[in-house]
Amino acid sequence: MIPPFSHLIRLARAGFVLAREGVFALVDPEPLPAAAQIGIKLARLLERPTSASGAARLSTALGKLGPSYVKLGQFLATRPDVVGQAIATDLEKLQDKMPPFPHDQAEAAIERALGRPVHTMFATFGPPLAAASVAQVHRAEIDTPDGRRSVAVKVLRPGIEKDLRADIQAFFFAARLAEKFSAEARRLRLEQVVATLARSVTVEMDLRLEAAAASEMADNIKDDPDFRVPQVEWDLTAHNVLTTEWIDGTPLSDRAALERRGLDLPKLGRTVIQSFLRHAVRDGFFHADMHPGNLFVDEAGRLVAVDFGIMGRLTENERRFLAEILYGFISRNYRRAAEVHFEAGYVPASQSIDEFTQAIRAIGEPIHNRSAEDISMAKLLTLLFEVTALFDMKTRPELLLLQKTMVVVEGVGRMLDPKLDMWTTAEPVVRAWLERHLGPAGRVEGAVEGVGEVGRFLGAMPTLLSRAARLSAQIDVATRDGILLAPETVAGICEAEARRNRGTTVALWVIAVLLLLNLWR
Repeated sequence: MIPPFSHLIRLARAGFVLAREGVFALVDPEPLPAAAQIGIKLARLLERPTSASGAARLSTALGKLGPSYVKLGQFLATRPDVVGQAIATDLEKLQDKMPPFPHDQAEAAIERALGRPVHTMFATFGPPLAAASVAQVHRAEIDTPDGRRSVAVKVLRPGIEKDLRADIQAFFFAARLAEKFSAEARRLRLEQVVATLARSVTVEMDLRLEAAAASEMADNIKDDPDFRVPQVEWDLTAHNVLTTEWIDGTPLSDRAALERRGLDLPKLGRTVIQSFLRHAVRDGFFHADMHPGNLFVDEAGRLVAVDFGIMGRLTENERRFLAEILYGFISRNYRRAAEVHFEAGYVPASQSIDEFTQAIRAIGEPIHNRSAEDISMAKLLTLLFEVTALFDMKTRPELLLLQKTMVVVEGVGRMLDPKLDMWTTAEPVVRAWLERHLGPAGRVEGAVEGVGEVGRFLGAMPTLLSRAARLSAQIDVATRDGILLAPETVAGICEAEARRNRGTTVALWVIAVLLLLNLWR
């Protein structure tokens, strides 16, 4: 357990760096307590002269503070409800690039993790090609029965787990203090925000979990002709080492190279959007960091995603919510879009559905008066979350991550095709899901599942009734003739009665089967 004094030292250092870079100039002191307002005024005395914008100041400060703060910045970019939309937008541009750590340290880490010398596992092991705050990637080669094959080897930075753990505990300390003294901090549930960050970082700190995410997505998309993920080399993967197939492809960030290959860029843009929506709506499991540097086009023209450290999940209810909301706007069925919010429990039943429908119409109608290239689905979701806040809709972190990813994905699609029609592109995916799950086939499937639940309940009924009969018998025996009997005497009498009641249990099973057959008919 780290003592509070250590947290204070870490936070004081962070505060000094933030003050020095002028980050506190971005904070509105008005809603803060008086003591906090005084603290901000004092911190601003430490600002160094700079012509950098607010975004550049914040990015510079977080970069200087190290990996934990870079991760914090990236995470807060997904929480505009906490930092505000302007700062969240700026934080999306935060670059997670760090100097590489020495080659020999990477080899030593691999050997400790996998228990073998590097030269026995890899035919070649090259220098780092990319380095971020948490890990760096090397290109290597392995010998297989089919010949030599290139792989990508991701290695965690030495000591990164200890540093991240200490910083996150300091974040918890700061969040608890803030919630103790600030009603606004309690409203934003800062401690819960840090807990979400901690879970995200925990996943990134165990590369086996990233490998599992890649493997799960590979299973989900195995029948998709235009999207794939790299194959995981499980024998060369451990807690701090991840080895996957090397992707020889063109990054989506290199538009000139894509054009030189003669690729159909508008079609590629549609593939990016539809793939993301399929993963989110159909599978409920999506890549939440789909920036152009993580997307490639392979030799067969398929889209390939890498880096599965940040993933998003949606439950069945959340997927239905998303699909019906999008389809409601596409079809201009604003009443249905409003009803879905109430059915999902996102908007309290005490609110007026008619007034909420009117608010949704105010968002949707301007969209239908614009040309296709001017319509932003990500902006629509942003406006929707702003409006729903007026109707007491609670913050939904999973939907905010979805919205943040949609902003990035839409940007990639529009980069490839500035005239991309988001609605026409999204409509087939959303309609297919709705027809599959809410159409006749979905209703039949739901009915079958319902019968299965009834069957399981009826199957357990004889046991439940038998237990109830035994308990009733025990109570009757224990208080027979108004005299409380000893436990041993009760047990003996109950055993004799249980033998007599076994025929009753068989009869109860027969009744349950007959009921089930009657329900089935």
